Amino acid sequence: MILEMNNIHAGYGKIEILHGVSLNVSAGQVVSIIGPNGAGKSTMFKTLFGLLPVTEGHIKFEHMDITNKSPRDLLRSGIAFVPQGRNVFPLMSVEQNLRLGAYIRKANQELENDIQRVYETFPMLREARSKRAADLSGGQQQMLEMGRAMLLSPKLLLLDEPTLGLAPIVFKEIFRMIGRLREQGQTILMVEQNAAQALDISDYAYVLELGHNKFEGSGSDIRSDERIRKLYLGR
Repeated sequence: MILEMNNIHAGYGKIEILHGVSLNVSAGQVVSIIGPNGAGKSTMFKTLFGLLPVTEGHIKFEHMDITNKSPRDLLRSGIAFVPQGRNVFPLMSVEQNLRLGAYIRKANQELENDIQRVYETFPMLREARSKRAADLSGGQQQMLEMGRAMLLSPKLLLLDEPTLGLAPIVFKEIFRMIGRLREQGQTILMVEQNAAQALDISDYAYVLELGHNKFEGSGSDIRSDERIRKLYLGR
């Protein structure tokens, strides 16, 4: 088990959003968190990455207590976070964005090899390596963010709504890329509104509702559960 969140309470000031949420992630898995708007999914990510304080409960990463550690400490411990929206440096090129993302690493041949691996995983970025990030499509910008995070060699990659605002044909490509990362052995914890597609590539999944654990199980079991289909997946 690489990540353990146990009985987490957190929120914004006096407003508690998470009321005792728990989850586990095993190394090499893709784990999805799904649920309706307001369920606490993004709040969970912000709490995990040290952007919101834990008021009760604890978080362990590789069996070490990381509860209320700073984002900087978590980044150095091997957790990378790709938040909602597009967070690229718009006036810099794709290549410059990637290299800036790897700022905590030494400039050496290993880094150069990893940059080439990012281009192999995201071929669209290789073709656009000299373009300004602002001139990329929304899907390309999302790939750039994911590639930039990969250059930190994370043991755990957090993806918060990676297909937010993208057209269906584009978010299918993003899911294909996430599947490719899983094949490479990357551990991923993902919040995603396109629940059915997320479950198709997930080893395990959690359903949150109003800040509580509602259901959990393998991606295929959650996908095929008639109760969950009616409540959260539509037809």
